[in-house]
Amino acid sequence: MARDGDILFSIITPTAGNRPRALRKAVESVERAARFAGLETGQVEMLIGFDGVRGECPASAYAVHGFNLPADRNGGNGIRALLTNLAQGDKLIYLDDDNVLKPLALRLYMKHFNTELIIGRIDTQLTLDAPQLPRPGGDVVRPGNVDPLCVCVSRRLVTARCGGWRYRDRHDADFMNILDWHVNAHSETVVEDVVGMFDAGRSLDASALSPRQAALLDRLAGARDCPASLPDTLCRLTGNQPRPATSATRA
Repeated sequence: MARDGDILFSIITPTAGNRPRALRKAVESVERAARFAGLETGQVEMLIGFDGVRGECPASAYAVHGFNLPADRNGGNGIRALLTNLAQGDKLIYLDDDNVLKPLALRLYMKHFNTELIIGRIDTQLTLDAPQLPRPGGDVVRPGNVDPLCVCVSRRLVTARCGGWRYRDRHDADFMNILDWHVNAHSETVVEDVVGMFDAGRSLDASALSPRQAALLDRLAGARDCPASLPDTLCRLTGNQPRPATSATRA
């Protein structure tokens, strides 16, 4: 394990700059997890790459480095590749701007720090038909069953033995990189704990919904006539206005 004061974790986050509230929530989740793990401020770094825009990083007690990069517009793959090369931590965590870490994540990873590839579960109930990934049963590392948010991986494994973040022009770059790490890791462990939440910040910046997120909200609104839990802005996005109160409900 690294000595006290060395950077233990590098958190890599690509962003188009249009989800400031979700990005703030993601950064706050890292700080909360770092404090829960008892990590010093110099032991965690967050690297945020802005895709073709000038962005502003949320404030944190832990180091946050922002990079205003030329437009990549490739699902964040080019930005992940660059930030992976810039990272200095022993371990890499890939955290999209609309996802969050669970408070216990870094503490759990510290327990397995000498393991090159750690795969935990993530909460996907806001997005997928499965409540968690990986799904129980079968091979863990298979298409559609694992996401970068599930993974804490050795930087040396990624950069020295696997050539960094690769497959930039493939739609399944996430899986292909994880598969490379799985094949080349000298040690690997799968834990049952939930280490992150997928799409946790999806409703915070309504104008920045991805096509997948917008389609999901369309289905929800159609099935439930825009539930009260969704903000009015999302109701307008899906074309469903909240029902006006009747005289009975106003009373």
